[in-house]
Parts: sequence; C-alpha cells; structure tokens
Amino acid sequence: MTELAFKPCIVIPVFNHEHAIGAVVARLLAHGVPLILVDDASLAAGARRLDALAAAHPAQVTLLRHPRNLGKGGAVMTGCRHAHAQGYSHALQIDADGQHDTDDVPRFLAQAQAAPDAVIVGHPVYDASVPAARFYGRYATHIWVWINTLSLQIRDSMCGFRVYPLAPLMALACKRMLGQRMNFDTDVLVRLYWDGLSMVNLPTRVGYPSDGVSHFQLWRDNVLITRMHTRLFFGMLWRAPRLLARHWRAR
Repeated sequence: MTELAFKPCIVIPVFNHEHAIGAVVARLLAHGVPLILVDDASLAAGARRLDALAAAHPAQVTLLRHPRNLGKGGAVMTGCRHAHAQGYSHALQIDADGQHDTDDVPRFLAQAQAAPDAVIVGHPVYDASVPAARFYGRYATHIWVWINTLSLQIRDSMCGFRVYPLAPLMALACKRMLGQRMNFDTDVLVRLYWDGLSMVNLPTRVGYPSDGVSHFQLWRDNVLITRMHTRLFFGMLWRAPRLLARHWRAR
C-alpha cells in the first residue's frame, strides 16, 4: 500500500450510548476525518440521538443501523465493510462511551500512514477510574494471547482504540467468522497476527466511562471469550512452526 492510497475513516459501534456519543462525535469531528456510526439496534432514545447527529453533520457522519443487536464485533465489521466498499484504506475503531482519548486520533493515524500494512493497537494507560477487577482480570486474556501468538507483540488485545488496514481485515472476514460480541477485539487481532500483519502498540490514556454504560454480560461474554481462547489455542498448535520461524527471522 502506498502513502498516496492512505484514506482513513473512523468507525464507532454504538448501542444505547445516547449520553456520551454527542461529546465523542464532537471531539472526533475536530480531526476532520469522516465518521461511520453503526447503531447496533439502540433503544428509542439512543436511536434518536444518532439520527440527530447524522442530520446535523451530513457531510461528515454516515449512520448505519442494525435492525437487531449483533454485538460490538458485528457492528465494527458492518462499519468496516461499508468503509472498504466506499474506498477507505484504513478504519480507526473507537468506542462510543467516551473512555478513549480522542486527542490521540492524529497520532494513531500518523502511525498507520507510516506503517500502512500494520495494525495500530492501543495500549491502555489507565487513570484512577479503572475498576480493579477489570484491570487485573485483563491479564488472563493477555497471557492467552501471548500463548496463542507465541509472542509478546500484542500488548493489550482488549483495547477498543485501534486502526485496521481494511484490505487484510476484509480478506480475513471472507475466510473466517470472527467473534461478534466482546470476543471480537481479541479474536481479530490474533488472527490478523497469524496472517502475518505487524502490530504497533501505542500507549493511550483510558478512563471509565463517561456515561456509565457497560454492555459486558458476565456469563455470556465470559463463555464466548473462553471458547475463543480454546479455538485460538488449537489453531496456534498447527501454526506453531510458522510462528516460531517468523520470530526467528525477525531476530
């Protein structure tokens, strides 16, 4: 991919974030990058807020809508497929709840332009608002990701602030059904790494969140994440020689 082909957009999956999404959109619009909002079947108040934002910024904001809730991963992929079809080269994914530092958008996009074939992955720097259970609970997934990639290249697979090169993401989605819910962020990074993409980790400040809305469902999402790690582990086993050879060549 050449520098001239770099054409980014921002994809935001939204589900009932009517109290936070207006401020998030306002901060993102300041960066002059087109926004794709994906309404993952929000309730009436959330849907109305998104309609108003799209109507207020028709040249900068595209609103897509799911008739039923597909989950965060489903919403991200809807946005990325639309972006790819519209000729965008890269999609910056950011959450709708206001936890991410939107001032870092130019830095993430500059890194994506400098390394257009890599995934730019947010590495969270938490403030005092992070719940201790979430902070320490993430380490189980970190360890499994390091096992399933046989590397430490992905420092944090759960941060929802990252930039995807769209061509390899679409190629992956054509051959593999990715996690649809809270298992998406980790699943897609491990599989893109398996496909040979480099990972560039950038530190970014993260708070918890401005509207107090969390869609993590303890039992359902933990079961999905456990199943994902199990599938990835067995997928890693037959890829292990190639993964180890990749690390050896990089020395």
